[in-house]
Formats: sequence, structure tokens, C-alpha cells
Amino acid sequence: MKKLLLVTLLSISASTQATAAGVILATEEYPPFSYRDGKTIKGASVEQVEKVMKDAGIDYKIAMMPWARAYNLAQTTPMSCVFTTAHSAKRDPMFKWVEPLLVDRNILITRSGSGVTAKNLEEARQYTIGTQREDYTEVTLKENGFTKLDVATDFNATLRKLLNGRIDMMPISEIYFTKLKTEQPLEKVTVLSTQPMGVACEKNFPNDLLAKMQEALDKLIADGTQKTIFTRYGLSSEN
Repeated sequence: MKKLLLVTLLSISASTQATAAGVILATEEYPPFSYRDGKTIKGASVEQVEKVMKDAGIDYKIAMMPWARAYNLAQTTPMSCVFTTAHSAKRDPMFKWVEPLLVDRNILITRSGSGVTAKNLEEARQYTIGTQREDYTEVTLKENGFTKLDVATDFNATLRKLLNGRIDMMPISEIYFTKLKTEQPLEKVTVLSTQPMGVACEKNFPNDLLAKMQEALDKLIADGTQKTIFTRYGLSSEN
């Protein structure tokens, strides 16, 4: 009984200290889900995370950095999380999860007029595909037998390569593509994968804080706030 009480008190103490110290929420430049507008970090995922943390009553800081660094931070640093992170079977035991910030498909796209065509992933493997280092799509492409990969530091670098003809295709959120194709000469080729996207926290992240965050996100989804945020950023949640 004494041992159990001691463990409980230590757990409460750790949680209290963690709340006081705050949570680091790392993300990448991936508009319209997360991006810089001057000195302000904005985006459809950022707005959800901010509301979740405020409603849960947890101190936090959002930091923007290259994806590989953000992903590594959430694996190695206590009280840190990374978003918007695809939840795969491989990643499942690596983190504790708060989700979904969205449920989405990743598709392979090309620039309009490129002549690149593929009815399925088998046909797509002949092409050079651009992606980002440590991104979910890099792993997914490798798992699906893609070997001609061009790996950049961030999404915008990959997009520039595609538009400049330096790569043949790239993976992208289908929800985002619905918006981006109205701004850039791009077209869909084929579906790569389907997955929930969420907040991935360091595996020793306090369970009580995680539960508060999940409860706040569940409420945000149930009351229609998530859909309203998607609409404000020109995104469709009905994919």
C-alpha cells in the first residue's frame, strides 16, 4: 500500500511539474496546416492545437522547425509532441497519440502537362518521387517499393522541385491538394495511402495531460469547430 501511495504521489508530482513547465509542440512549414505569417505561426492544425491546449488548461509553446528535427524532438525530449503526424502501425508504439486533427489520404501528384501517368503504385514506381526527410510519406514510399526518391528538408522545397520539373511526382494531403490545385498547375496521379493525422507525444508523456488533450479535441470535433476551421482555410473535411 505504501509503495502504491508513493508511486501515485510521484506521478502527481511529475504531472504538476510538467504542467508548470509547459508542453513543447513542434511542427513544420506545411501550409495551410502549419505555416508562418510574419512572426505568427498559423494554420488549420495550429488553430486546433491551440484551442485544445487552452481548453485543457495546459501551458504550451508551439515551435516551427524542419520535420526531421521536430520528429526527433518528440522522440527524445520529455514533455514534447509533434504535429501533424500520420499515425501508422510502425509509429504507434513510438508515441502517445491525440487524434485526429484530420483523417486524410495521401496522393501522388504531378505538375500539369508533365505527361506523367500511373493507374496504380506499381506503375508509379518508374518515376522519381520527391518527399521530405523523416516524413511519413518517405517511409510509406519505401515500404511500397519506391527506390527513385528525392528527399528534401521540407514540403515547400519538394513542391518547388516538382513545379520546376526536377522530380516527376510528390505525395501530398488530398485535403490540401483540393486547395492547392486552384493556385498551382498540378494534377492528381494516384492514391498513396490513407491515415489518421494527429499529435504524437513523447512516449513518457503524462497520461492525465494526454487525456485532457484528447477530451478537448473530441469536444472540438463534436461541436463542429474542427469543420469550421477547415472551411476557414479553404479545406474540405469530406474526402
